[in-house]
Amino acid sequence: MARIPYPDGDSIPAEMDALLRQIPRHGPVDMLSYTPTLGRLFLMQGQALITSIALSPRQREVIILAVASLTECDYEFTQHVPISEAAGVDSSAREAISDGEFASTYLSEEDRTLIGFITEIVQSPRASDRTFETIRRLFTDRQIVEIIQIIGAYWSFGRLCTTLDIEVQDATDLSSVEALARLNP
Repeated sequence: MARIPYPDGDSIPAEMDALLRQIPRHGPVDMLSYTPTLGRLFLMQGQALITSIALSPRQREVIILAVASLTECDYEFTQHVPISEAAGVDSSAREAISDGEFASTYLSEEDRTLIGFITEIVQSPRASDRTFETIRRLFTDRQIVEIIQIIGAYWSFGRLCTTLDIEVQDATDLSSVEALARLNP
């Protein structure tokens, strides 16, 4: 049970309610209704992270899964199983990420380098010079900024879920990500 009650549908401002009606309902998204302006902007950022980045969908999903694992956010990890599968992250790689086995041979060299960068950012204020130079050899400047933005967005979303004890919902399809990509602000 969540630590605070989910917002009452009658109290959600019309603009936020119109956005929420376009996407499948999920506990953390409902909680965003408490802060309609911030919630709207968060959903727009989520849409951009799906539709407007230079990183591949697979790279995006590796980042999200790693952040979910590092922040112990079962909700987000569960939601991204079918999404990551569709993006090309196989079950062995997903299991390695879930188990925190970031050096696993089930992960590609790029995945291991990317997750090393993510780990340093989540666990400390900045990535080491060595890790940063390694990531620069694999990703463009734009992609590095995108990686950091995805980390921040999903760290924040993960903390919403873990701090408020949002109940984990099963994810069986891509309807959430597909709806977010079509979201009409």
